[in-house]
Amino acid sequence: MAIISAEQISVSIDGKKLLEDLSFYINQGEIIGLIGPNGAGKTTLLKTLVGLNEPASGQVMFKDHPLKDMSLRERGRQIGYVAQGSVCHWPMSVNKVVEMGRLPYQSLFRQKTAADLDAISNALDIFHLTHLKDRLVSTLSGGERARVMLARAHAGAPHILFADEPTADLDPGHQLQVMNVLQNQARCGIACVVVLHDLNLASRFCDRLYLLQGGKLKAAGSVSEVMTADHINNAYGIEALLGQHHGENYIVPWRLTS
Repeated sequence: MAIISAEQISVSIDGKKLLEDLSFYINQGEIIGLIGPNGAGKTTLLKTLVGLNEPASGQVMFKDHPLKDMSLRERGRQIGYVAQGSVCHWPMSVNKVVEMGRLPYQSLFRQKTAADLDAISNALDIFHLTHLKDRLVSTLSGGERARVMLARAHAGAPHILFADEPTADLDPGHQLQVMNVLQNQARCGIACVVVLHDLNLASRFCDRLYLLQGGKLKAAGSVSEVMTADHINNAYGIEALLGQHHGENYIVPWRLTS
């Protein structure tokens, strides 16, 4: 059973159609990549799948139940979301920000439980933030802040994690580190949906891909089904080098074709 699915959803904002008749699903244990050029509708789709956008037609289902019928607390426990360019505007420590991931489990005046503390500690460790836990988030680099936001989402122990360009501000080493963590989380049963502009990361780490262009789904399936010369050329206007190294896929954007 798909943990999240959507059938023929369309989304319009301020009279402009941003998604048109798009279907989607993800099972537990998968990492799905949303790819496509700027303005393709990737972020709009992500926000719709977590319930931040209301479809004009179609509906999003969570484990065969309408997502819109879930309470905000239940959504917070089941679904983790890291927005594009997430920032913290308050002078808070890394530890305090990661603690916020446990809010859906807490009530007024309730003390943190052992489960809360373990989840926070585990999230800090997984994203290599333990040595920074007492630092103010405002003093961190962009890449470090991105890892903090991922750790906050992870601390909530979601069944599915949505991340919008989580590697955008990271150096190559930390890009690989974050994608390895997300892939490992998927292998442990957490479904992950990731918006990526780096086609190489998408081809290497994702189980399936959805290629969007102009608010429409142009291709969906395995990496080999989506990462074809024609699909890449049509979506991005580029020629790319496709291959494998030690059994893993890679793609190198090579030159413009239009």
